[in-house]
Formats: sequence, C-alpha cells, structure tokens
Amino acid sequence: MGCTALYPDMTQREQALFLNDHMPAGLFGGVGVDQDRVAWRLSPEPFWLSPATLSAIEQLGGDLLRFYRALAALYQRSARGTAPAFIADYLDRGKPDSIVKLGRQNRFKSDIPGVIRPDFILTEAGLAAAELDSVPGGMGFVGAMASAYCQLGYDTVGGEEGMPAGFAAMLEWASRGAKPTAALVVSQESDAYRPELTWLADAINKRGLGEDYTCRPEDIVFTEEALFLRLPDGAEKKLDVLYRNFELFDLPNIPKQDLMLYAARHNRVVFTPPPKAHLEEKLTFALLHHPRLAKLWKAELGDALPRLRTIFPQTWVLDPRPLPPQASIDNLFAAGEPVNDWTQLVPLGKSERDFVVKPSGFSEFAWGSRGVKVGNDLTHDGWQQALQAGLEAFDRTPHILQRFHKGKRVRVPYYDRKSDSIAMLDGRVRLCPYYFVVAPDAVRLGGVLATIAPADKRLIHGMSDAIMSPCAVKEDGY
Repeated sequence: MGCTALYPDMTQREQALFLNDHMPAGLFGGVGVDQDRVAWRLSPEPFWLSPATLSAIEQLGGDLLRFYRALAALYQRSARGTAPAFIADYLDRGKPDSIVKLGRQNRFKSDIPGVIRPDFILTEAGLAAAELDSVPGGMGFVGAMASAYCQLGYDTVGGEEGMPAGFAAMLEWASRGAKPTAALVVSQESDAYRPELTWLADAINKRGLGEDYTCRPEDIVFTEEALFLRLPDGAEKKLDVLYRNFELFDLPNIPKQDLMLYAARHNRVVFTPPPKAHLEEKLTFALLHHPRLAKLWKAELGDALPRLRTIFPQTWVLDPRPLPPQASIDNLFAAGEPVNDWTQLVPLGKSERDFVVKPSGFSEFAWGSRGVKVGNDLTHDGWQQALQAGLEAFDRTPHILQRFHKGKRVRVPYYDRKSDSIAMLDGRVRLCPYYFVVAPDAVRLGGVLATIAPADKRLIHGMSDAIMSPCAVKEDGY
C-alpha cells in the first residue's frame, strides 16, 4: 500500500519540522534529547537510491545469507579437521574455551543469525562493505522513521510495514511457528537500544504479527520445561523465542545467561542470534579473499562468490608470525614490493596508506567505529603505533588491515536549526540494509538506513552533524 501525504502542500522546511515533531525521541542508541528535537540532522525527504543500487542491495541479501551458511559450514569442517585448520584457529583466537565450546555445540551448528545488516559505503565504483553486523541496532529507529516519512507521502524501501513485518517473519521462521511469543532481551551494556526495540515490539503486537516483549535478562524465569518472561504485573508468559540483544564478549556479565543457554541447548526455547562468536568476526572478509580457500568458497557460494569478493574489501589478518624468506602476503604491496614483513608498511606516506586497522571482533572496541584507525588520517608515529598495537593484540583480540574505500560525494537537503531554513550537506553515505531470514534460502529486505556524514569526516556513523534517514527509490537517485 502506497503512502498518502497528510499535508501535500508543505514546503521542505515544514516537512522537516513535521518530522521533528513526529519522530519519537531517543530511538537511535540514545540519540534524541527531548520532545522538541532530535539530535541528528533531519532531511525533509528520504535518501534517494537509484533502481540499480536497490537491485544490487536486494541481490546481495541472498548472497550474504549464503555467505553466513558457508562460513558456518567451513568453520565446523575446520574444527573437525576436514578443512584448513587456520580457519578455526583465526576465528577462535582470543576467545575463552567456554565461548569456543558453546559455538561448536551440535544444537547450534547449523544456526545463523536471523537479521543480517551490512554497512555498505556507496563509492564511485558501487557498494563496498565495511563490515557485517548480526546483532544490529537501528531496527526500531528505521521503522519509526519510515512511518513518519510515510505521513509525508514518501514510499520508503520496505514501507512502514517493512521492519515490524520482517522481524516478525524472521521470528516465525526461527521458531517454526505462527505468531510466536518472543522476548527481546536487552543487557545493561546495550541499554541505549531498549527504546527502539520497545517500539519494534509494540509495532509487531499492534499489527497482530506476534506477541513480543522487550525485557532485561533478570526478567527471564527458568523451569525445566520452558523459559518464561515475568511481566511487570507479575504474570508469566511462556517463550518461544529469545532474541539476544547483547554481545557475546559481555556474556559473563549477563544475569541468567547460563539458564537461557541451557534452555536453548535442550530445545526449550529458540535462541537467536545463535551464540556463535566465530560468525561475528570482521576477519571473515580476509578468509573470503584467502587464495588457499578459493576452491572451498567456490563450492559453497557458486555465482555469489565474485559479487561478494567485489563488495568485501581486500582484508588481511594482522598476524605477527614470521614468514619464510621466499613467501609474501597475498596481494599486499608496499612501495611496489611484495610484503613479507608488516614493518614494510611503516614507511608508507599518507597518500599510500589507503588502509584501516580495526579489531576483528569479540571486544567492546569492535563495534560502533570504536578502535578503527584510518591510515591516511594518522601521523607517521600514529600509523606505526596502530600497526604495532594490532600485531601485539593478535592472541587477545586479532586485528585486521583492510583497504579503505572513500565514499562517493552526495548532496542532501537538511533542516538547519540555526538559520531555520533548508540547507545542503555535501557528504558521504553509509547504507545499512536490514535483511530478515525468513526461509532456508530467502531473506526479506525490511528497510535501508542512510547515514550521510559531512564529506570531511573519514568514518561514517551516527553523529549529531550527520543526516540519518530511510531510503526510497527514484530514477535519478544515487
């Protein structure tokens, strides 16, 4: 169903003020400070994608689903000794034995995340994936924005039903049951995301698509027969699905996590995303490009492999172990010479450092652009320190070196509060599509969040001087 503008004769300034008044406060990671304004820049219109860009995003959803399934299979084969041992060695490195054993349990071995959200940078050459997130924020935020923009007559990707219907369909597939009862469990560390997940649960319930509750881990009640959720009035609801909105590195700090996992292992409840930390590592990009794994990936991914290798930037694990003199790191060069030792990268000038260094995963610094160092933003000493720190952390928190792809310049209107008028932002954009797994080989695209940061910002993420908006499609879009 298309959207009809409630007030079709609004100016762009009036549209922005309407959005300001109708956007629920505080939905995006704590952003939004009061009832009168939001803490990011509002555009009076969605971010416009071209039909070709949307088509590429839609196709990549299925490709990424295949990638997760292939990654899960190759990890298990590596752990059993029927695929190269370095796959599991890299993906398990730095993790406690309890986390490794948990991820290898038969109960979870074929499970993959039910929500797939890549971070795509829109470049002159197309899309480049900065990372994949299987415990993403933003679902309620995008859903609420889609609803607000719909009132202005804008049909966004997925529409105003896209996020609640997609998430509900994912829960149905995960539980193999219609309209399951689900608890969206938000930890203290992730508490900033509670408002938007509450919005999402309420939106699902209002549409009769399920019975969802946002809760704290302490609200979960364990019995030998099932898991229950204790409601504020003291009543208890039997749960079909437990949706995890907490990171596995924080697992020891999650109250009742052992009871939740016991119930999941014994089929008392469906636990999603699965507790498989090896699926949440950025170094999986390096594995996809690894020459020794080319035949294995081809067998698993087929025609999706070249598309994924195109969007996944070339990535290397910062592994400090020495190479023999006759060996070099695949496809990595410094001053025209093959790299045999990471120290060869240290003398590179700023213009030659089109790289980022970042932690791979299982760390509080591995999300939200924390811990990311952009090579050509650093001084010589800063660049050397970033490489050295990444190498020294190998056994605790493996780091990666990744090609940096600069975003394409875009111009987007926004409401300037200081001048009370519409201005234009010259920026670069990150696109975050939300794919919901709804069948063994099918995903549903629920919506796409655009974050447009000023062009002088090297990292694109939610910030007060960035525009955040849902995406829509038109012929002359980006």
